[in-house]
Amino acid sequence: MALNLDLSGLFGDGSDARLTRKSFSDALPRAFAAREAHMANIPKWRTLHERTELQDACRERAVEVKVRGDVDYFVVLGIGGSALGNTAMISALAPVYQEWSPEEGQPRVFVLDNVDPDWLGEFFEKVPMDRTHINVISKSGGTIETSSEFLIAWHHVLAACGGDETAARARFTITTDPVNGHFRGICDDLGFFTLEVPDGVGGRFSVMSPVGMFTAEMAGLDVASIHAGAARVDKKLRECAPEEDPALLYALSHMLYMEQGKPVHVHFAYAHRLRYMADWYKQLWAESLGKRHNLAGETVHLGPTPVKAVGATDQHSQTQLYVEGPDDKVYTMLKLGKFGREVEIPEPFVKSPAFEHLKGRNLSELMEQERQGTEVALLDSGRPVCVIELCKMDAFHLGQYFQFLQIATAYAGGIIGIDPFDQPGVEAGKIAALALMGCKGFEQRAKEIAATFAAREEFKLSC
Repeated sequence: MALNLDLSGLFGDGSDARLTRKSFSDALPRAFAAREAHMANIPKWRTLHERTELQDACRERAVEVKVRGDVDYFVVLGIGGSALGNTAMISALAPVYQEWSPEEGQPRVFVLDNVDPDWLGEFFEKVPMDRTHINVISKSGGTIETSSEFLIAWHHVLAACGGDETAARARFTITTDPVNGHFRGICDDLGFFTLEVPDGVGGRFSVMSPVGMFTAEMAGLDVASIHAGAARVDKKLRECAPEEDPALLYALSHMLYMEQGKPVHVHFAYAHRLRYMADWYKQLWAESLGKRHNLAGETVHLGPTPVKAVGATDQHSQTQLYVEGPDDKVYTMLKLGKFGREVEIPEPFVKSPAFEHLKGRNLSELMEQERQGTEVALLDSGRPVCVIELCKMDAFHLGQYFQFLQIATAYAGGIIGIDPFDQPGVEAGKIAALALMGCKGFEQRAKEIAATFAAREEFKLSC
């Protein structure tokens, strides 16, 4: 029942571009200082596993919704941190070929995290809203994508309820700020049921709050074990010596490589169930660590670029670049110690050198040998590789993974001297979208954007 970390492939003997043990050791005081600062002001997301009142609220609401007996579909409306953790959980823990229906008797789960009109239009045409419960997730209520999805969903649900607003409201749960924000006011005025996005918990660090746990309860997942896994990691990292803190050593090595010209960080997930966990990691790493200014207010334009890869699929689409292309990347291989099934490879039906070595083997062996083969190829080319191993894919280990990477991300921000908890670049894009949609108060920004687009006209081509 552990998350194991192997950093040995990150270090070389000085004959290639990998870190040496000495250079890493010399940088440890910098990491220790970042850890000490973090521990002096523990973020609220780190203790979500202790918030039993939030867990109880999610469970009680899920029971209330399910007891109606008329909910076959559960829909999450959100984007970014309000969606990626939910998708990661469902894909990791639900049966692979009933991925959005964890077990018989549970609703099918859909996470609608984009405003593509073809996708949303067809969804609301095909899915019966009189058999659906909708969870709208937005802390502020000001996220333009989620607001538009909410209005569309309300239109369809109200129609399905024959215009009965009370019945329509009962098919919604709004996860939002408990005190402030646009949705808070709407919910209080109109009587929508709400769950809390806790104060001090940003979107990409919110998966173990009601943002993620209500979905987990609705899907019938083992929420207690998710929190237990997070609690184990949290306790271990609090109690261990700084030089033995796995999250700190992971963060330091990656930040050192970024500073030494390896800013691309590849998260290579070697299991189908793990593929969306890599998407969750991408937002966590990119949005937390990509910053224009450091804590001193200086312009630094720092940040790693996270990349998702899935084994063994992407061995045949990306590994050529990784082994022989530019040496600007660090690789984290995410592996399972044990898969949930053993699938034996049948005896060959004809003699062939392509089949002979598969006799008596199984797919778990093949997947791990594929992973090790890629690891060896990378190491032989002097590329830095580390391995995160989950003993198996269950709720407990998923909770460990979430907590480990969240803490490592916070440490990494401290090591490079930036704020890992804000996202001014995202806010700039939100403001531009609001301006372009004609939102009051953003008229000047809309004029500036129009002028920028007009200046680009002469460079537009077609073929």
